[in-house]
Order: sequence, then C-alpha cells, then structure tokens
Amino acid sequence: MRMKFVAMACTAIAVGILAGNLSAQEAAAIVISVKDHKFDPAQPHAPANKPLAIRVKNLDSGPMEFESSALRVEKVIAANGEGVVNVRALAPGRYEFFDDFHQQTRGFLVVQ
Repeated sequence: MRMKFVAMACTAIAVGILAGNLSAQEAAAIVISVKDHKFDPAQPHAPANKPLAIRVKNLDSGPMEFESSALRVEKVIAANGEGVVNVRALAPGRYEFFDDFHQQTRGFLVVQ
C-alpha cells in the first residue's frame, strides 16, 4: 500500500513538473550594445506578449546603468562588460530605456 502511494505521488509530481515546463514561455533574446554613449540599435524590436532577455554589452571604458521606468528594470554594467536584463511579457508599444550615468544616452524598445 505504501509503495503504491509513493509511486502515485512521484507520478503526480512528474506530471506537474512537465506541465509547468510546457506552459512556460521561452524568453525572446535581444542584444543591445553601448559604444561612445550610444545604444546600438537605438530602437530594437521585440515580440509582444513574450518575456524578454535583453543582453546589454557595454563597449565603453566606463560603467553604465541600463535603466527603464517603463520596463521596471535597472542594472549596472561594468566597463567592457555585459549583463542580462529579464523583462516580463509586454503589450505592444514603445518603452524608453537609458543609461542612468549618462542621461543623454537613450533608446526605445519597440514591441509589436
């Protein structure tokens, strides 16, 4: 009886894990570089209603802070370094981002 219960419990856990993995959305990957205090691309495009993984490459000799109030993110990226900013699924629109250490460095994420 106890072995039957353990087997049923393991099966239920496995089904739950598989169902969770099948329903999880894979994040769309976006790469943005910063060089001479300019984003490249300055207007990257992303799919709507899908989580995003934004890889920010800082090609400058000083640190930068990738920030966006609209995206609810901020991350300091070391000089000549890179980092990943994970963003929730977004509705279509334009979302501003900037380098908080150099306020003139700005761009827009275009979600379609």
